[in-house]
Order: sequence, then C-alpha cells, then structure tokens
Amino acid sequence: MKSYRHLISTAFLLLGTVTGTMAQQGRVSNVSYVDPTIGSVGLILEPTRPAMYLPNSMVRVFPGRKDQLDDKISFFPLTIASHRQESLFGFLPISGEINDDNWRQSRVSDREETSPYKYSVYLDDADNVRFSPTARSGYFSIRFAGNTPHQLRFSILNDEGELSVSGKRVITGKENFSGMSAYFYAELNTDITGSSYRGENKHLFVATGNKTQQVDVRYGISFVSIEQAKANLQKEIPGWDITAVTDKAFQAWDKVLGQINVKGGTPAQKRVFYTSLYRSYERMVNINEYGKYYSAYDHQVHTSDKPFYVDNWLWDTYIALEPLQTLLNPAMEADKIRSYVTMYEQSGWMPSFSILWGDNPCMTGNHAAAWMADAWFKGIRNFDIAKAYEGLKKNSLQATLLPWRNGPATSLDSFYNEHGYMPALKPGEKETVKEVHGFERRQAVAVTLENSYDDWCIAQLAKAAGKPEDTALFLKRASNYKHVYRADRGFMWPKDADGNWIEPFDPKFSGGQGGRDYFTENNAYTYNWDVKHDLHGLFELMGGRAKAEEKLDQLFRENLGRSKYQLWYTFPDATGLVGQFVMGNEPSFHIPYLYNYMGAPWKTQKRIRMLLDTWYTDNLFGIPGDEDGGGMTAFVVFSMMGFCPVTPGVPVYNIGSPVFEEVTIRLSNGKIFTVSAPGSSAKNKYIQQASLNGQSLNVPWFTHEALLKGGVLKLVMGEAPNKQWGSGEQAAPPSSLKYRPE
Repeated sequence: MKSYRHLISTAFLLLGTVTGTMAQQGRVSNVSYVDPTIGSVGLILEPTRPAMYLPNSMVRVFPGRKDQLDDKISFFPLTIASHRQESLFGFLPISGEINDDNWRQSRVSDREETSPYKYSVYLDDADNVRFSPTARSGYFSIRFAGNTPHQLRFSILNDEGELSVSGKRVITGKENFSGMSAYFYAELNTDITGSSYRGENKHLFVATGNKTQQVDVRYGISFVSIEQAKANLQKEIPGWDITAVTDKAFQAWDKVLGQINVKGGTPAQKRVFYTSLYRSYERMVNINEYGKYYSAYDHQVHTSDKPFYVDNWLWDTYIALEPLQTLLNPAMEADKIRSYVTMYEQSGWMPSFSILWGDNPCMTGNHAAAWMADAWFKGIRNFDIAKAYEGLKKNSLQATLLPWRNGPATSLDSFYNEHGYMPALKPGEKETVKEVHGFERRQAVAVTLENSYDDWCIAQLAKAAGKPEDTALFLKRASNYKHVYRADRGFMWPKDADGNWIEPFDPKFSGGQGGRDYFTENNAYTYNWDVKHDLHGLFELMGGRAKAEEKLDQLFRENLGRSKYQLWYTFPDATGLVGQFVMGNEPSFHIPYLYNYMGAPWKTQKRIRMLLDTWYTDNLFGIPGDEDGGGMTAFVVFSMMGFCPVTPGVPVYNIGSPVFEEVTIRLSNGKIFTVSAPGSSAKNKYIQQASLNGQSLNVPWFTHEALLKGGVLKLVMGEAPNKQWGSGEQAAPPSSLKYRPE
C-alpha cells in the first residue's frame, strides 16, 4: 500500500497547480520527493508533523492530532510558538448543529495529501479543506458538502485571550502564552451569518449559512498587534486565490530544495533525502514583520530592517543543522547569529534555546560558542565578533553551567572553576544546592565534557575578538574533560567533591532517569566519545589509537546488560540502538566518523551506510528519535551526500560513504561542488580511491575552503573495503587542542 501512496502523492504534486512551472523548467522538482509524513509515528518519543511552511518563516501549520495513525483532527493551529512547543489559535471547519455535547468535536480525516507548500484533507468524508502558507500568513479554502449549517471554530489554546467578530467578514484574536501575546487578523470571502462563544469564550463559532458552498479564510499572524497582523496579510495575500498562494509557496521550496541535486540512489532514498532537507528549513524563523519585531528578550517592539531569528535548540542543532545552513545559506546564518548577539544585548545572557518567548535554557553546554566558532572559521564574518565573544565569555565564566538554567553562577560553578569538573553526588545522596533542577539533576559528567568543548571554541575565537590574552585560560578549561576519564575502567566516570570516583557506578545504567545524575539522556558508552575538540588526546587516555578503535568497535557490539524494556524505561532517548550506540540522539552523530581519526575509514563507510539504511526509511517510522526541528535530519542530509562535520569550529568535513552516484551543491558564491561516486549502491559502499579536482586525495577529509572553491570530489566505489585508503596516521582529520584555524 505504501508504494501506491507514494505514486498517488507524486501524481498529485506533478498534476497539481505547478505542473506548468515544472514543465517549463523541463525537470521534475525535488519538491515532489518530499513526504512530510515520514517519521510521523514516533519511536517511543515525539513524532514529526506533516507541516506546511515556507523556509525559515513564522507561520507553521499542521493537522492537530496525536500522530499520523490518529484519524481524528482536533484543530489546525494558525501557527506555533516553537517546534514542539505551544500551538497558537485553533481553527476547524464544522458541519451540523452545535450543541452542548459536540462543540469540542474532532473530525475524522481521510484522503489526506501532504507537501511542504500545500495540504488537502477530507473531514468526515465530506468537507474538503485545503491550505497553503506564506511567511506570516495563511490561506484555508473549505468546500462544504451537504445542506447543513456550516461553521468555523476559532479557539484560544493557551492561557487566555480574546476572539472577536468585526463587521460582516472579519475575525480577530489575541492569545496570551508564556509571558507574551500572539495576534491574528482573518477575513472570509463570504458573509458571517451568526456567531457564538463556548467554553468561557475561548472558542468562537462563526456561521456561514447552510447551503453547499466554498468558504475561504485568509489570515495574518503577528507578535506585535492585530493591526500588524492585518498589514502582514494585506502584504502577502492581497487576493482571493489559493492557487496563487500555492504557486508562490511551491516556488520558494523549489528554490531551496533545488540547491542540492542528486543522481542515482533509489526512489526511497530520494524521498528520505529531500524530506530531510525540507525539515532542515523549519527553523530558525524570522519574526521581523516588515520593519518591526517583538523581542521577548527585553519585552519591547523594535524597529529594524534586519531579520530577527528565533527558535533554535542549540544542544540539538549546533552539530549538523547549523553547519548545513552555514554551507548552504551563509548570509542567513550571519543574520541568525546577529539575532543571538542582539538577544544577549537585550537580556544580558547569551541564549541557550532561543524560543520565541525567551531563552529556554534546556540541556547542557554553552553551544552558541561552537555554532559561532564554526561559522567564523568557515568565513561568515558579518556579525559583531567582539560583542558575541563578550557574551560567550560571560556565559562561560559568570553564568551557571547547571542544566536547564541560565543566569548567575552558583556554588557548583565556583567549584568547577577551581577544580575543573562538576562534582557528582553519591547514589542516594540528597541534593543540597537549591539551584539544581529537581528533575534534570546535575548531569555532572556531561556538563564537564560539553563545556570543555565549548571553552575550546571560545579559545579559538579569542584572537579574532581582540582578546588573545584569553586563549590560554580557555585552552586550559578545554582540557577539563580529562578530570572525568577513569583510565583503569576505560570510561567517563562521575567524581565527587572530594575527588573520589563515584561507586557503585554502572556505565550502562547508572544515573537515574536519562542518566541525569551524571549524563544527558544517554549513558557513559555515548559520552565516552564526547570530546570533539581533542580526539587524539582522548585516544591517548584510552591507550592509543588501536585501543580506542577496539573500544569503538565494541560500542556497536556491546550487549544491553538488561532487557530493552528496562533500558528504555530509564533511557527513553536511547532509540536506534546498535549495541550501545544510539542513533536516535544527537550526541552520537559524530561517533561513526571517528574511525577516520583512527586510521580505519572503511569502518566509517560500513557503519554510516548500515545506520542510514536501517534507521532512516521512507515510512511513518522513518526517524529513530526526536527529530528536533532539523537537528536529526540535517545529519541525514550530510551523511547521504557523503560527508559530515565532526568538530564544529574546525572547518573540515569527514568523508563517509555517499548514498548517491552524484550530488551537486549550488553554493551561494555561484560555485558548484560535486560529489561523484559512480556505481555507489548498497553493495558498492566502500571507497577504493579518491581525488579532489583531479588531484589524488589519500585522506578521509577535505576543508570547507576547498568546498567553497567548487569542483569535484571523485570517489571510486567498490564492494570490498580498501583498508589502505586514508589509513595512515597523518591522514587523520585535524582535531586537537593545538589546532586553531585562522
């Protein structure tokens, strides 16, 4: 049935409103490969959503339901506050009389067709709903069936708000959430014949008569005012023509998805690839509304002609999503970093998770440092490096490093600054530091490891920011990871305030829910490899490259030591398991590429292809963990192209095993970079030899600078591994405390 679904979906796209556009271009658009339902039944955790939006834009809409197996739609949000956060304003067409028993009704969905730029569904096998987005507005077109009363339900979904009818064809709304407000202004193409409220005025029912009819609703969203929402609508959707909105939305997606073109591979692999690329454009989102924006970082409306981007979960996205956008859209990346620097100036702290409604300091680390260092050393200079550095340094030395907290340092941070590690509590020991989050705990080893890396990134930026005297301090802090490696056990291990190793401790299972006493969502087997900035130093702690390679081999083979039920009850994020390797969580993404540093790149090629083929498929279960708004799918885009960053801040890419025979990337500077791998397939996954622009390449990596110059990375593929290619010690990619790119 799945194959027929894809045939129908592809036919719908090809025969839809954009047929003429694609015929003129003489090609099939890459948009036709996108299937937004991939991954929309979560493995234990959150599903993806078949969302409609323009790349990096404010309005994001999807059918509101539990997951793709749920056949009832409760509402369509007019937009959302953030990926997987609050939905704002519910909308649902209703047919039939409304009474005290049914006004909360959901509607059964059928014949659903999804794409990034348009959506169609039948409700209760009768009423057809279509939708297409613009950047700050949206257009619903409803064709009601049957001679029954027809109504539109508008809802307040969060704290409180107001819904109002104005004149014969206008509805407005305000909704308060998380300390700020959202607004909408909507117009109908037909007269309102009546209205009523339900549920303490949080639900407005607007009647449109009871003849079979088409009702169109166009609306604007704002975080400034209702008047600005109206202006946004008038700017973006001036007429009553959903086809025009759909065409423009298609063109926006055709442009960004056409930046990377592939040849070879299977149809399923193309669906996975382009769906992953589509999801890599969900965020950050530009909330500048034609010259003004509301910032939750100082609770003011600002006048500005520059974009203002919000919605980034840096713990998830610094690894692959931001590097991917740095590669594809460097000017936008500069705008996003400038937005972060502005947030620092407005709030006094560099954000961690820059949600629409303010900093949501989830997870661990000061990863804005990794993001900004990576962008800087890849040539993105159009931001205030001195001010950015000031904020990064302040967060490292004056803010708390505790998980899920941003703000002034605590006694535990004073300990960290003096001793070079976050102290852990003994099993059963009661927490005494009031600032520690009751559920998230100290995550002591993860805090030490992640801030060691981020401090290394700050050290790289010190000279560029005019603070070369800071370099030594931050390089010293970058070596803090060594304080939590227990050589006699071969693991990253928690240590108490007296300098004693915590006992008892099980590297597979200790630390409570998500390992949070010591780690972040994963166990010691994952965090053993979380030293991106000094891999050679890590290997020395492990006994040398050969011993490290044996340990990495064992990671993929190690048994769980308990039932899957017990493991996932404690580590629900540990999905996509291969031995103790966790494909479904971001801290693992770089690990398969570490064989390149050990002189065994053929093992990277083997593992990457196995992981992609196993865990990233073109069906409802096709993503092995929380997708995190592009955090996971950007890794898929990189890895399927055949290369991936390991250490953001070091401008090089590790070579893996390309899924396609040819990948062509159109760069913003006008150059074209091609990965050519004739004959690459599930069988021919091993690199036999390589060249870059005709010159023999005997190392499993290349620089960002070389990529920007354009050219061809030619890979000769084969069925059996060439264990000599890229195997010399000098072939290892650069990643060390001594390496500082200029």
